[in-house]
Amino acid sequence: MTSIHHFKIKGIGGETIDFAQFEGKKILIVNTASECGFTSQYQQLQELHDHAKENLVIVGCPANNFGGQEPGSNQEIQQFCELKYGVNFPLTEKISAKGDDQHPIYQWLTQKSLNGVADNEVKWNFHKFLINESGHLIDSFPSNVGPLDNQILNQVQ
Repeated sequence: MTSIHHFKIKGIGGETIDFAQFEGKKILIVNTASECGFTSQYQQLQELHDHAKENLVIVGCPANNFGGQEPGSNQEIQQFCELKYGVNFPLTEKISAKGDDQHPIYQWLTQKSLNGVADNEVKWNFHKFLINESGHLIDSFPSNVGPLDNQILNQVQ
């Protein structure tokens, strides 16, 4: 079983996000969208980031897989997140969270044969995956479970 720490991804500003740098912290990976009914979860994600950043890293992955709700460019997405929600946790470049062009990180998150824990299906924007300090999948939460829900808080504190 591989860990998430083997992955690198391009950040929204062109930098490389190396998941190895997050070893020793939990990671919450979320596929995000700017025009979704769940978009206000950016605010809760930022609150969680501010509250738990010593032990938790949040990584937002903008994706346009559901209802065309993330149509913007990387620059437009970054500007929206910073101006509207004050987001300062890491955001990746726009990726695909499902389908034939699914990003390798999402292949790992959704396939038990790769993550060693569970098969998961990303059914909508703001699906959350929780990774432990060793880089292994702990749990996954559907869109309707907010970032400040006790199901998540109990596992990250």
